[in-house]
Amino acid sequence: MKKYIRLYLYNFVSLWVVSNILAGINFKGGYQTLALTALALTLVNLLIKPLINILFLPLNLLTLGLFRWLTNVVTLHLVTIIIPEFEVSGFNFPGFSQGNFVILPTYLSRFWVLVIASFIISFIVSFLNWLNK
Repeated sequence: MKKYIRLYLYNFVSLWVVSNILAGINFKGGYQTLALTALALTLVNLLIKPLINILFLPLNLLTLGLFRWLTNVVTLHLVTIIIPEFEVSGFNFPGFSQGNFVILPTYLSRFWVLVIASFIISFIVSFLNWLNK
């Protein structure tokens, strides 16, 4: 039981961080929607993600696991369907420049926002799991 509560808290923190980093992630109901979205993400990761992994198994085997990120994108998209107050939309990225490192301004579509958000969520949850062990 502690494992599931911990996973819920990790998802809550990661969704909060992602919503502060990416302008395309919005919670219409505030923290209540954030908590409900974290619960839905936890349940989808525990119940539906293994089925999605089985569906994408041939693609993962062919690419030696390179497309494993696609399962995270699909699970995050499923959460947007389950929780209508959790909104993922495209936005205009203003660009970034630090010394010789430059990222040009561009429009990020909903798909790319889902991809970036799933990477950040996965990284934060993995990092928090690593800290806990």
